[in-house]
Amino acid sequence: MWLLGGWNPPDKISFPLKCNNEVWNSANGKNWTRVKPNTFKGVDFDPMTDWQGRHTAGYAVHRDKMWIIGCDPIQGHYQNDIWNSSDGKNWQCVTRQVPWGPRALHYTVAFKDKLWVMGGQTMPQFAPEQERFYNDIWNSPDGVHWEPMSIHGPHWSPRGMIGGSAVFKDRIWLLGGGTYDTPQNPKRSLYNEVWSTSDGCHWEKHLEQAPRQGRQYHDVAVFDDKLWVMEGYYHSGKAARSEDWHSHAGKNHNDVWYSSDGVHWEELPDAPWAPRHAASVFVYKNALWMVTGNNLESDVWKLEKKKGT
Repeated sequence: MWLLGGWNPPDKISFPLKCNNEVWNSANGKNWTRVKPNTFKGVDFDPMTDWQGRHTAGYAVHRDKMWIIGCDPIQGHYQNDIWNSSDGKNWQCVTRQVPWGPRALHYTVAFKDKLWVMGGQTMPQFAPEQERFYNDIWNSPDGVHWEPMSIHGPHWSPRGMIGGSAVFKDRIWLLGGGTYDTPQNPKRSLYNEVWSTSDGCHWEKHLEQAPRQGRQYHDVAVFDDKLWVMEGYYHSGKAARSEDWHSHAGKNHNDVWYSSDGVHWEELPDAPWAPRHAASVFVYKNALWMVTGNNLESDVWKLEKKKGT
């Protein structure tokens, strides 16, 4: 399991610029090794040789490499670059200028031997840019050459804020999502639909409203031949301040939902971990892992399938 970068403004030692670019890994969830130290500390940082610290970027494993795709705007600008690594220590910049324009909070998956980027938005209160909300779809086999998809028929409205990825039954699944508040649109949108596609061009809406509460910064995964939706943040609508990336005008969740078809959902009760959003979720060694999150606890949990079931 691998942890890349992250956000923790209260920790001025490990996160002097609110985000860092450390890389950690673990084979058991208990013992963690720092593979790459944080170099994102101040004016001496060289963005030509290493990636800037960030969170809410796009993350994927593709062609035996880890990929970091794009950015958040918390440093006052949009990080429009793509990096990859086969060992977590040595990173290569694949491109410094993605073709789809400045955005954050996009949904990223690896599917059919390509990288896919969907949705997202600009956030002018954090980084100057024209206000935009996206529902476009791009893919690339190599992170350099990107193709926009021609969408036929109805598909989901502009959104992002979905962590993890859900590729299930040879389809990309988009589970909920939302939009972050901006100066011109001060109320956040939260969606609870279920969509999927086999090619990125034709989308099917399976549900208008899943039974769980709408949320943002939730995490999705595929485990035990099921789709999973975990934790997240319900926001009451209060606009965020430019100095406060994660405003607290809402409530974190610790609920867990699963489905074998995307239509019929059941709740797995009594999750033992504290409410959170923007966690790191892994499927590893036949278990579903929940690691850290915006509550800034250094905890690690796993869910295993019972033998014989």
